[in-house]
Amino acid sequence: MYEFVSGPLVWVAFIVFIGGMIIKTVGLISLSKKKDKVVYNHLNLDWSMRSIFRWLVPFGSRGMRENPVLTIAGFVFHICLLAVPLFLLGHNILWDEAWGISLWSMPDRIADWMTLFLIAAAIVLIIRRIVLPEVKIVTTSTDYILLAIACAPFITGYMAYHQWMDAKTITIIHILCGELMLISIPFTKLSHMILFFLSRAHIGSEFGERRGTVTW
Repeated sequence: MYEFVSGPLVWVAFIVFIGGMIIKTVGLISLSKKKDKVVYNHLNLDWSMRSIFRWLVPFGSRGMRENPVLTIAGFVFHICLLAVPLFLLGHNILWDEAWGISLWSMPDRIADWMTLFLIAAAIVLIIRRIVLPEVKIVTTSTDYILLAIACAPFITGYMAYHQWMDAKTITIIHILCGELMLISIPFTKLSHMILFFLSRAHIGSEFGERRGTVTW
């Protein structure tokens, strides 16, 4: 079982993730050219990059400054979500053995703390969806499921590293959770990890180039 989930199933997950995102991105761009051609008349690289940069920097926008708790929780969640899988020593060893790819690796202790920070940030995001009426009204069960899908690889990875339960079983579950998250990305709101850049480029150009104002 371990050989299957850590071998062929990994390839399936990456193929679905990469292929699905390419198809979705190309499809959305093609649709926008048919439905809203005027967008491309004022698409501006400078305004696009400024908008993207502002929303990638903590407290770079007015909305972020007005919601400091959400901003901190959001950035902690996303930074940990990207950094731990990419720079975890155990992952890098596997990638080096499989594909000859070797990245800088963080100490396991830092990865441990980042995992706990991610879980804490996720709890803050869940509480926000439950408590704030303006967020609660647009929240569906899918939003909670997606948060669970994003957190599951970290929770199971933490359990596997600290050898909670049967080590091999929890490792298999950890790998399956990671693959589930990859496969889910093209078909859910998780696709914003790529589409964010397209939407911010459009909004930055729309407001900056066309209306002479900023979006931050």
